[in-house]
Amino acid sequence: MPDEMALLVADVYEAAGLLRRSGQAVAAAEGQTQARWQLLSVVSESPLSVARAARRLGVSRQGTQRVANDLVREGLAAFQANPDHRSSPLLALTSAGEETLRRITARAAEVHDVLTQGIEPDEIAAARALLHRLIDQVRRHEDENDENEDGGDGRRGR
Repeated sequence: MPDEMALLVADVYEAAGLLRRSGQAVAAAEGQTQARWQLLSVVSESPLSVARAARRLGVSRQGTQRVANDLVREGLAAFQANPDHRSSPLLALTSAGEETLRRITARAAEVHDVLTQGIEPDEIAAARALLHRLIDQVRRHEDENDENEDGGDGRRGR
């Protein structure tokens, strides 16, 4: 009997790669990269520190800092004072950044309409629900492993 979880993981990686290429093409049509699009999107709801944005995106802080600096240089984002952490400013969209994100998102919606032809919305919702459950399980597993590594007392590698 095949390992269904291993097959699901392989399918998710394949889908992620294909969707990443599609997303890159969407962003490129607006003169951006997918990394810039993702960062614009993650800070669109509220300003975030680069470190927090990187955690949300699941990427390195250093790479996120480079992308943030590029967005600031282009006038698509700006750094704001962080009342909670003086040395870690918040990244926020400018009006030009909001407009760029709006254009990319509209373009992506057109692509999504094509990609989902013949797929019912409830099927997509069910797939998302399953992925969210799996994500929660993986996070719980990671948290348990972190606790086991530090002996439950917050100290690692005794």
